[in-house]
Amino acid sequence: MLIARLIAEPDHLNTRLDAARAAMEERGVRLAGAAMLDFCGQTMEITSPDDDAQALREVLDTYFGTSDGLICRDEPQVPDVFISDMDSTMIGQECIDELADFAGLKPQIAAITERAMQGELDFEAALRERVGLLEGLAESAIEECLASRIVPMPGAKTLVETLKSRGCRTVLVTGGFHHFADPIARLLGFEHVVGNRLEVAGGKLTGGLAGPVTDSAVKKATLLAEIAEKGDHATSLATGDGANDIPMLEAATYGIAYKAKPKARVAANGWVDRGDLTSVLRLLGIRQTDWQTG
Repeated sequence: MLIARLIAEPDHLNTRLDAARAAMEERGVRLAGAAMLDFCGQTMEITSPDDDAQALREVLDTYFGTSDGLICRDEPQVPDVFISDMDSTMIGQECIDELADFAGLKPQIAAITERAMQGELDFEAALRERVGLLEGLAESAIEECLASRIVPMPGAKTLVETLKSRGCRTVLVTGGFHHFADPIARLLGFEHVVGNRLEVAGGKLTGGLAGPVTDSAVKKATLLAEIAEKGDHATSLATGDGANDIPMLEAATYGIAYKAKPKARVAANGWVDRGDLTSVLRLLGIRQTDWQTG
């Protein structure tokens, strides 16, 4: 059985279900039921006795337009582990692009970032190339960048604090840098951070990294290790937006692509294109009266 939860424009939910049902039946996907979960704020739950998640997803995308959704095989529940990407997921910026602006290199570095996020470039090679271009930049630029450029995504702190209040382990894992991730984790309430370290000497960036690179394999391995700590039947939630997040999104019980690049969106079984990060709470069935803001 498939369970789909969908948040879309109210008039879309009310008027397009019949057309969507007919399209699903043409694809061989039957609907066992569809009902509004009013306690989750205009969230519709659709159930199907069939197992073609891709067909169901394609119909939902076609008939309900910009939406937030999740398709899974069991009733969604509060996860035991939440692991999230940072840049363009928990915060609204790509830290390395903003830092590059202080070196007068933002257009060059942002172009490399975009191609890496789309999955067009090898992540580690692209990261080392961008970091290399920052050689000689004062370490103090990081603190200035944090204070003046980096802003949490709407709903980020509410998402993290609400999951923590339910006993969920929260981990921030990023292909970005501890210089940014550590203070952001403290601000949002994450309990653990995994990321890269910029090498600094004499108060300036050397253009290198200290230690191994946190890439897509490390993100997935971190998720699997955290699940193992919780036990065999632990459930997990992952959020991310780029190609580097795909293995992590695929490995999670609920992999939710947040306003993501096309490849990441296709790989995930959940997506948020319409709302902010509190949509994740609605899709999991957590009432707004139970949300925490820290």
